[in-house]
Amino acid sequence: QVQLVESGGRLVQAGDSLRLSCVASEGAFSRYAMAWFRQTPGEERHFVAHISGNGGTQYYADSVKGRFTISRDNAKNTVYLQMNTLRPDDTAVYYCASRSSLFIATTESKYQYWGQGTQVTVSL
Repeated sequence: QVQLVESGGRLVQAGDSLRLSCVASEGAFSRYAMAWFRQTPGEERHFVAHISGNGGTQYYADSVKGRFTISRDNAKNTVYLQMNTLRPDDTAVYYCASRSSLFIATTESKYQYWGQGTQVTVSL
């Protein structure tokens, strides 16, 4: 079992930046592709960004492309989401997820392990 713990979410103003972190318990962290999803009340989780196990490939949802950057530090078993130029519609609970695969996946069902989520709120 892989345990994922997110942190870094908080209340910020529109235009601010924020960095989320997700630490994994799995020792073979580099074997897992990682992703960030987000969810607002009453909606399903939506894909935000994906990064391959070695960090060489990243993929983003159109809504965050150019503003968000996903990265990872395999020595620290940690994946990050740098969020810049935040907007009120970025408000959501952000989840990190992992899957044992070399391929990009943007659907929730493709990921085996999930964190508990961290709340990001962007005010005007």
